[in-house]
Amino acid sequence: MTNLSHAIAQLSEALVTLSTTQPRLNIPLLLPDGIDPMEWLNAQSLFPKFYWQSRDGHEETVALGQVHTFSNPFIAELALVEGQKIWGGRSFDGRTEHNQCCAQFFFFLPQIELSRINNIWTLSLNVGDDIQKSYAAITQLSDAVISLGNPECNIMSIEHSPVFPQWANILNKALAEIHATDLQKVVLARQTSLTLDRNISALQLLKASRSQNGANFHFLFALDEKHCFIGSTPERLFHRHHHKLHTEALAGTIGRGKTAQDDHALAQWLFSDPKNIYENQLVVKDIETRLAKYSINLEVEASPHLIRLRKVQHLKRDIAATLKNNISSSTLLEMLQPTAAIAGLPRDNAVKFITDNEPFARGWYSGSIGFFGHNRSEFCVAIRSALIMGNTLHLFAGAGIVPGSEPETEWEELNKKISTLMNLLKPAPLPCKNAKPIAKASGLDIEMEKRAG
Repeated sequence: MTNLSHAIAQLSEALVTLSTTQPRLNIPLLLPDGIDPMEWLNAQSLFPKFYWQSRDGHEETVALGQVHTFSNPFIAELALVEGQKIWGGRSFDGRTEHNQCCAQFFFFLPQIELSRINNIWTLSLNVGDDIQKSYAAITQLSDAVISLGNPECNIMSIEHSPVFPQWANILNKALAEIHATDLQKVVLARQTSLTLDRNISALQLLKASRSQNGANFHFLFALDEKHCFIGSTPERLFHRHHHKLHTEALAGTIGRGKTAQDDHALAQWLFSDPKNIYENQLVVKDIETRLAKYSINLEVEASPHLIRLRKVQHLKRDIAATLKNNISSSTLLEMLQPTAAIAGLPRDNAVKFITDNEPFARGWYSGSIGFFGHNRSEFCVAIRSALIMGNTLHLFAGAGIVPGSEPETEWEELNKKISTLMNLLKPAPLPCKNAKPIAKASGLDIEMEKRAG
């Protein structure tokens, strides 16, 4: 089996004898244990850049360049041929009055894929109508890797949107609307913007997160050099293989304890807390209702089980369905997103409340990221995520608001959720004597920041 540099050369050679009916070239290769595909991605110049690792760790893909782009998921899925995947996702509020700058959908058929299923690596080329464009893509590939250390920086300022007094007002307004209208639940979010003393590498942060935040999907999505959206999310939107569909209700949250005994006590409280149980039930109800029209049968886990992550613990119920004939993955994407876990219930009421009251545009946060395949598709929910723009890091988190929610408690939940990525930042040597960070990045307690607002 060939190595990476030989695989790149073989792709170039294979183009010479390419059949006009052959849409994809695949070269099996051996990627040594010491080579991280993120570090190979770090050495590449082609855009878009995309990275994906499945939650179980069995699949990993680097996708580069574009043969075609799609703004309509139904057209994207129809363009697929056997063996291809189309990558991308759906934003939360793109192309709405609230957010004209962000696309509603962005999908692309990449030119180059380096992919792993279990321990089997393949370098692939999707061939479009322009063979010269394919040659140019291969020519731009490097067989080098650029190592990724820990993300080192100092936090010079921190801003919340909304600040805590505004957060409390919005939350209380939501509770009043839940009491007076058909709204049952709304998920309110916060954007926490960090200004750093230097530009931060999105790949460094994601690699650190992948090593620390197990049992998560890990993704990176960059259309250009200036903007990069990353995340390490525990939540699957759906996985479908032929007629089999798997999704889940991930709702209900408590923090981690300092000891195993503390963890257990917090978990037991979560299992018995009426507010969190109700929040999880609402998500299950929403998914059941939406899937009923498209499925032959539906199996819902009888009671929640515990998902324990690095910073928080969640209630989760698995949901499986057998789909009716001719149900496309793009239909499932349209039908399931946004779920009650990241918007609320009823969906339209909750989304309207969010767009009317949240002081920032969510963009790709709480959208979905993943792929369409010929017989198999998978998307994750883009939470525990960040938008990176030079020396600015925007972190996002949300909390489900139902009767019994309290501003202080929900704010603390947001803090715990953004710490998934924020606490990975390591303090760096200051660039000049007069520079003074507001705190060590790896140990910053942002709880007091709410009072400054």
